[in-house]
Amino acid sequence: MEMHPLDGYLLDGTPSKAEAIAAVLRVRSADPRAQPFYRALDRVGVRAADDALLALRLVLAGKVPTDEAIVAMRALRKRVHDGEPGAREVYRSEVGASPE
Repeated sequence: MEMHPLDGYLLDGTPSKAEAIAAVLRVRSADPRAQPFYRALDRVGVRAADDALLALRLVLAGKVPTDEAIVAMRALRKRVHDGEPGAREVYRSEVGASPE
């Protein structure tokens, strides 16, 4: 399975934030919980906080974006950026992405 554009941006910076947001806005989930995020991204674009993108990613994975969950994803993202072995796989399992 191909990596979701938000995952690419959040973990590797590729695609760019603008490209990841554009991709998310082109292919929108019907999940009612995602709709406020789409409206916000339409309005603020790349000025959106990365925490908002993490929250949206959780919603797209079928999870509830509680503050605790977002903080945990932020920490997991940092572990990936720091090159911690296995962190990328943990992130992918949290968002329901298949291994590459």
